[in-house]
Amino acid sequence: MKTPRTVLVALVAAAALTACAAPGADPASPATTGATPMTSAPEPSASPSAPLDPTPPKGGPSKPAGPSTTLTGTVQAGVEPNCFLLDGNLLVGAPRGALKAGARVTVTGHSQPGLMTTCQQGTPFVVESVRPA
Repeated sequence: MKTPRTVLVALVAAAALTACAAPGADPASPATTGATPMTSAPEPSASPSAPLDPTPPKGGPSKPAGPSTTLTGTVQAGVEPNCFLLDGNLLVGAPRGALKAGARVTVTGHSQPGLMTTCQQGTPFVVESVRPA
């Protein structure tokens, strides 16, 4: 007796699913979303004279033409791990262990506002040297 009930339930379920299809739609073809399929990758918006190079230059960020700047103050911890700030400047590129929150230091380097970092605050300041103040 269980087999006829199972068959009946399967037939009712199939009929219900078929009724959900759009009128006149072929049940064997996938439904369309109205979106046009993408057949090629979009063209980059950069000019032909300036090709995009996603790889950063070797050796880290390049130094701008300006002179080095010296900052002195107390290091503060940033909101992200291993991020340190000094007077609103995000200290980038210092030797590991050279900076600790609460330490009074003098750093020499240059500001590089366009530098992308994982820290979420401060203006990037590329450190060339660190010494206790």
